[in-house]
Amino acid sequence: MTATTDGSAGAVGPRAAAASTTYDTDASASALDTAAARAAERAVEHLLALQDPEGWWKGDLETNVTMDAEDLLLRQFLGILDADTTRAAALHIRREQREDGAWATFYGGPGEVSATVEAYVALRLAGDPPEAPHMARAAAWVRARGGIAAARVFTRIWLALFGWWRWEDLPELPPELLFLPKWFPLNIYDFGCWARQTIVPLTVVSAKRPVRPAPFPLDELHTDPARPNPPTPLAPVTGWDGLFQRLDKALHAYHRVAPRALRRTAMNLAARWIVERQENDGCWGGIQPPAVYSVIALHLLGYDLQHPVMRAGLESLDRFAVWREDGSRMVEACQSPVWDTCLATIALADGGLPADHPALVKAVDWMLDEEITRTGDWAVRRPGLPPGGWAFEFHNDNYPDIDDTAEVVLALRRVRHPDPARVEAAVARGARWTLGMQSRNGAWGAFDADNTSPFPNKLPFCDFGEVVDPPSADVTAHVVEMLAHEGQAQDPRTRRGVEWLLAHQEPNGAWFGRWGVNHVYGTGSVLPALTSAGLPVSHPAIRRAVRWLGTVQNEDGGWGEDLRSYHDEEWIGRGASTASQTAWALIALLAAGERESEPVRRGVGWLAGTQREDGSWDEPYFTGTGFPWDFSINYHLYRQVFPLTALGRYVYGEPSPGSVR
Repeated sequence: MTATTDGSAGAVGPRAAAASTTYDTDASASALDTAAARAAERAVEHLLALQDPEGWWKGDLETNVTMDAEDLLLRQFLGILDADTTRAAALHIRREQREDGAWATFYGGPGEVSATVEAYVALRLAGDPPEAPHMARAAAWVRARGGIAAARVFTRIWLALFGWWRWEDLPELPPELLFLPKWFPLNIYDFGCWARQTIVPLTVVSAKRPVRPAPFPLDELHTDPARPNPPTPLAPVTGWDGLFQRLDKALHAYHRVAPRALRRTAMNLAARWIVERQENDGCWGGIQPPAVYSVIALHLLGYDLQHPVMRAGLESLDRFAVWREDGSRMVEACQSPVWDTCLATIALADGGLPADHPALVKAVDWMLDEEITRTGDWAVRRPGLPPGGWAFEFHNDNYPDIDDTAEVVLALRRVRHPDPARVEAAVARGARWTLGMQSRNGAWGAFDADNTSPFPNKLPFCDFGEVVDPPSADVTAHVVEMLAHEGQAQDPRTRRGVEWLLAHQEPNGAWFGRWGVNHVYGTGSVLPALTSAGLPVSHPAIRRAVRWLGTVQNEDGGWGEDLRSYHDEEWIGRGASTASQTAWALIALLAAGERESEPVRRGVGWLAGTQREDGSWDEPYFTGTGFPWDFSINYHLYRQVFPLTALGRYVYGEPSPGSVR
């Protein structure tokens, strides 16, 4: 990561445009068409070269150094930390430090307290002395912002495991939570699936309150080591914050008197819940945080490291590590092969590859093998719904993803497969399951239906990002687009989705992006859905969106939006131009019939002009979203698949519902 003199790691102002090589937008239309076609050809060649022999694609999924720090802390806790892993992780963590001593959670972003605390502790484990200049800067930066006490709950849990923080000073999370019936507020199914899978093992950790010997003190990270957690007044009891703070105090009192038999039963129930949800590859939910906490919880309950469940869990965590050529090691929070493969398939098909090309057929074969045909936790809200659909990861059968399922169906329809009956059956199951997962308001969330309880986010424990899974514009748009391509544009359920999208357009003409950054992503998702569903390009909502995209185009012809747009309106639609965000804007404009417009010409010119000789694009900026603002993602394949999709649609035209080119 390159830092500026002010330590902002290359940040740009909300009104700034990136300087980059651009295509001559004053060139003739035929010259631009030629350049776009050549860029698409090079992108096809590059993307084909990235395909795995089994048929899938997977780009690196880059997040932030807390993944690497927590991996080292886990190994230290279990007594299995080795020198090679430590050295490689430290190399990566040091490289991500900003000049001011802090660590950010996304490229070009501001320093963040929790990430800096965890990175600092990881480097102490690697042997970096506190008096080293880079460590002293980090410690001073943390102290200036309130010390460890200002870090999130998850960070302080990791510190409590080694006695660097008192368990009594953490929010309580009792395992008896699992006894709450599914209709009761704050039952585990009120939480989004990612939070649910993390919270269940953490109830065991919270009950056990383990402390391993600390290998060194951390006094330098406190504003006052004698008072590491200065008391703060409670919020008024008349508000939700005050109510839940007092509930937490009551739960702390309960911890001291909890009946042993009841607690033992609750922890055994948690262990059974965890083990039953371990995937075939040993992971939990295909994501790193639940896997880490599940391993800790089971270890505390007596599972030794050679137990098959533990051994498989630890082996799965090793597969999250990406080893670089320079010897550094980056830990992925998750892996995205299904998502990457369906997007790559769409990009290649839209980019001019024949529908029966062997690479596309092989991709379809792999996706068909990944279909989930068993019931998972989603059935708690939708009992009786037949299974079908696809997850995001290699293995996550408990939690198929509505967004992935919609895009996989769109990808399957792009390919002329030698066994059309098999494709037809899988598509039918996926579409049926997706329709069944519609929420009561007519829209779709990512994993569950009607996961909209207002209470989980109020808990003092839940300060680590979004913990519920409400419907979003981008997921709903992908579902509507898929249903329209399946000939169900006039189905009442599809029309309800369209109505929800129209009702949730922002006053500026854009749509909020839940799983991508941000309004450019939301708008890039919604416009193709609306036009596929039959709205004319003259519709007022479409015209407002087109106008908005024109107003936020950068001077260089590209589009960009910084992650700060999630909490600062000045950043909405603003940021350095990126390949993926420029592509999203172009996909929207092309769907709206704007192929010959000046914004499209300039955007296509930017993509053609910034493409590298090997057919790829550079994109250090994070354009993916885990939790808005709190957890950001750089999908390394986004910079390849979306520009190819946009260029392909510019050159070859929009895909027609139900057609295979």
